[in-house]
Amino acid sequence: MEKKEKIPHINVDYFEDLTGDINDGEKGNVDEVGKRIKQLREERGISIEDLSDLTGFDIAKLKDIESGTEKPQLGTVMKLSKALDSAVGRLVSGIGSKMYSITRKNQRKQIARSSSKTSKKNVYSYMSLAPEVQGRHMEALIVQLEKTEDQENSVHNGEEFVFVLDGVVSLTIGKATYELDPGDSAYYLSTTSHYITAKTEKATILAVLYE
Repeated sequence: MEKKEKIPHINVDYFEDLTGDINDGEKGNVDEVGKRIKQLREERGISIEDLSDLTGFDIAKLKDIESGTEKPQLGTVMKLSKALDSAVGRLVSGIGSKMYSITRKNQRKQIARSSSKTSKKNVYSYMSLAPEVQGRHMEALIVQLEKTEDQENSVHNGEEFVFVLDGVVSLTIGKATYELDPGDSAYYLSTTSHYITAKTEKATILAVLYE
């Protein structure tokens, strides 16, 4: 009897057309995250010194974030959103006004990028897939990771799900490190120390953050 060729249950070639490059679609203002943080902090009547006490971040770091000099990683944004008593979506992509969202590939907006705190090299860029939905507690993102040796672990409230679309990803959860290929996924509590980067020069993932 002829042995059938093993066929993978996921056709990873499909994702190349799905994701394209992170620069596809409309380009937003990548400095708006810092502006939103400052606006929300002032609306809440919280001084930058108080925000430093609430989050443990240095005042200088917070000033750099608000001015757009430092592009914060998503874990940092989630910690700030918690301290400011706000949904992370408001800081990442603004306040929505709709009950649902349909986002076409060419309508996705590059909303932010993150840089390493030491080398200032870009660590990743990300696009929100549903910024129009009002009162959302999940944030769905297409994230393009870049390879970096600067490890900045995140610990914050919430849960995260990542699905690798392209490239190879290195994910550290606690003391364990895993290599994830296209089609692989991970779900973890954000209260566990975690860090994600590209193992190849670049990698693209679908990330869903839940507060």
